[in-house]
Amino acid sequence: MPSSTHKAPTLFAVCLLSMSSLTASALPAFPDAQASNPVALGLMQGFPPAPDKVVNTRNYLQFPQLRWAFSHVRELQATANVSRGEMPVYALPRAERKDIDSLSFMPLGSETPMTWEQSLAANYTDGIVILHRGKVVYERYFGALDEHGQHMAMSVTKSFVGTLGAMLVEEGLLDPDASVTRYVPELKDSGFGNATVRQILDMTTGIRYSENYADPKAEIWEYVRAGNILPRPQGYDGATSLYSFLQKVKPEGQHGQAFAYKTVNSDVLAWIVQRASGQSFAELLQSRIWSKLGAEQDAYLIVDEVGTGFAGGGFNAGLRDMARFGETMRLDGRFNGQQIIPAAVVADIRKGASQSDFAKAGYQTLPNWSYRDMWWVSHNDHGVFAARGIHGQTIYVDPKAEMVIARFASFPVAANAVIDPTSLPAYEAVADLLMKDTD
Repeated sequence: MPSSTHKAPTLFAVCLLSMSSLTASALPAFPDAQASNPVALGLMQGFPPAPDKVVNTRNYLQFPQLRWAFSHVRELQATANVSRGEMPVYALPRAERKDIDSLSFMPLGSETPMTWEQSLAANYTDGIVILHRGKVVYERYFGALDEHGQHMAMSVTKSFVGTLGAMLVEEGLLDPDASVTRYVPELKDSGFGNATVRQILDMTTGIRYSENYADPKAEIWEYVRAGNILPRPQGYDGATSLYSFLQKVKPEGQHGQAFAYKTVNSDVLAWIVQRASGQSFAELLQSRIWSKLGAEQDAYLIVDEVGTGFAGGGFNAGLRDMARFGETMRLDGRFNGQQIIPAAVVADIRKGASQSDFAKAGYQTLPNWSYRDMWWVSHNDHGVFAARGIHGQTIYVDPKAEMVIARFASFPVAANAVIDPTSLPAYEAVADLLMKDTD
């Protein structure tokens, strides 16, 4: 492998949302958010940039280059457009507050309080928006991102394809109890061949697929090269498209026994929903969701060399538009004067799935959570559910507090396990503040 790909495992896990065993104390030392600001570093500035300031496909998943790359993916990868459509922009009313930055909370596992503002820097935040009752109460941008830019959503993408899958189930176009092969017979001989659609939606498949980046033989390496997400080394003889890789995945264990977070399930689901709907993932997302939100910007999706959208983590969008989608989910699927997502679909997501199946995965920062329709469900007294992606991407929905948080980030390490301790309690503190002031 080229030297750049040797560095990628510790800094980028294309599909891995959280490694529960990783702790902050085990992290290598990285420059902090201010020192690694890509603008201050001069990355990709100049005509052309200086050789040591260039970000390209060989280094864009390394730190600090990723701090620029996550806000400029379209300049580095092939993409498909997801149009905002012709509807007028849905203006988000504003009621910005000045008391959130100084809000104090206790990080998980710590005896030292932290302020909200400090947490943004600690998590290498690129942009964050908080909505309360549909109004923007907080909005900040850092580094290479501004309000007009788009950012890599990573595995938040999964929650979009999961929502689309649940919508097709609700409409009767997908049978959740049907075999995957009813829709994609090409997967008959793969590990997915005897799985059900529901097992794909909730990631309870038994397949041989490792995202252990310390293992050069782990399946993740061929997967990301098949999708052109990492360069293919000289002499590469593996799969050359996402779907050709999926057909090679082998069975391991039994389906339906435990939750196991494996991104390949998301691309199988995308293949299924495309077959059931007759539209590509990008087209379906555009027609069913994005063009109805009153979004400010087009979004876009990374595609492989045959035009297949990367449903496991390839979505890029503007931050306020991500908040609009979160608000749609908070309001039971109704937004911009229309029922965009059936209320029954949102209810199905919010009820979650088996907590005991989820517990087998060992997510220490997410006790009592579950995973349903590719959403993370807390089962707490606020009914929180979230879309989550590596390096700190999230759409966090708190129905009781009537709050939605959308965040983009470029944390040096992929695992959300090291970000959750200074993110989840911060979100809870903001929710408490907003509820206290509106009682």
